[in-house]
Amino acid sequence: MSDAKTTGEPSQEATETLLSHLIELRDRILRMFLAIFVVFLVLFPFANQIYTFLAKPLMVHLPEGTSMIAIEVAAPFLIPFKLVLLLAVVLAIPYILYQFWAFIAPGLYKHEKRLAMPLVVSSTLLFYLGMAFAYFVVFPLIFAFFTATAPEGVAVMTDISRYLDFVIMLFIAFGIAFEVPIATILLVSMGATTPEKLARKRPYVIVGTFVIGMILTPPDIISQTLLALPMWVLFEIGLLLSRMMEKRKAAERAAQGLADDDGPDDDGPGGSAPRRSPGKGPKGGPGGGTGKASGRGAGGQTPRPDSSTTPRPATSGAATAGSVASAAADASETEFRPLSPEEMDAELDRLEDEERAVAEKRAEREGRTQPPAEETTEDNSHTPPAEGTRTPGNG
Repeated sequence: MSDAKTTGEPSQEATETLLSHLIELRDRILRMFLAIFVVFLVLFPFANQIYTFLAKPLMVHLPEGTSMIAIEVAAPFLIPFKLVLLLAVVLAIPYILYQFWAFIAPGLYKHEKRLAMPLVVSSTLLFYLGMAFAYFVVFPLIFAFFTATAPEGVAVMTDISRYLDFVIMLFIAFGIAFEVPIATILLVSMGATTPEKLARKRPYVIVGTFVIGMILTPPDIISQTLLALPMWVLFEIGLLLSRMMEKRKAAERAAQGLADDDGPDDDGPGGSAPRRSPGKGPKGGPGGGTGKASGRGAGGQTPRPDSSTTPRPATSGAATAGSVASAAADASETEFRPLSPEEMDAELDRLEDEERAVAEKRAEREGRTQPPAEETTEDNSHTPPAEGTRTPGNG
């Protein structure tokens, strides 16, 4: 054990734990690829039909007598192959997310698990909803616009490879755009912002949605607007859901009797450590859960005994005022305040004076005049001190 500490090498237990995690991660990644491969094998026999279904919003708006073309030699085979492979990944997303969830779930707190599962499910559904919105609403409008604005004498015949790249870009853009409520809820739940602050920044959000629509969509006002408006509506939905979540959290805190001045839980951030009853101390005795009944208080100060736990005789007005001041001092000790350089120097001087006084009292009790640094040497010797000075070499 000492060799591991001196050389800085990890212990055998830590190495085995890391290896077990890496092996588990490798197994889950292999399961993800296996799921994608299985879905691909099921869909590949229908690759041409799937591409025809994907190209239908454009083909219904092509001029009569025209069709899509393939300008590359292997495109008639590779493009449907690529489409089926991407579709297999999209359809396997729930299983992929489940594998990631099963890997990281053991390291999460209970409240994080409660929040993560609904977010994973809702984000997957919203991504699918964004893709469906693009196919059934956006594609018919923009393709009708593009084909209608073709100059006279120009035959619109789109290449199947470039069409696939175009629709994939729109699918990803709308799928990500529909995740706006999830992003809003995450920001509020992490404490990065509040629903009130987001509501005050609504004008900037509206402008930002149109800027994002301009970047992610083709250079036309129709697709930009069709992306910006749903993003704005989804932002409002996320804002409403985050307000409901904050109200529910406040109601739960009120139901559990959590006050604003309570400290963090014992089992880490947001943990679910059981709260002590008002009349019980850390060991079941009287003296509430502030932690002053045992140990040292905040700031390294020795806590005063709680006056509410012991019977107190009737005192005068001065004693009552003193107890009020003592309670105020106890309350102020629980608040963290960093020391200034002057206060730090004064505190160090005080500690040195206390150590010097303790050493002098110890020396007086033992009847010695030597400084405290030499006491350990004399205490370790087994021979009693002689009256005279003994020179080295004298028996």
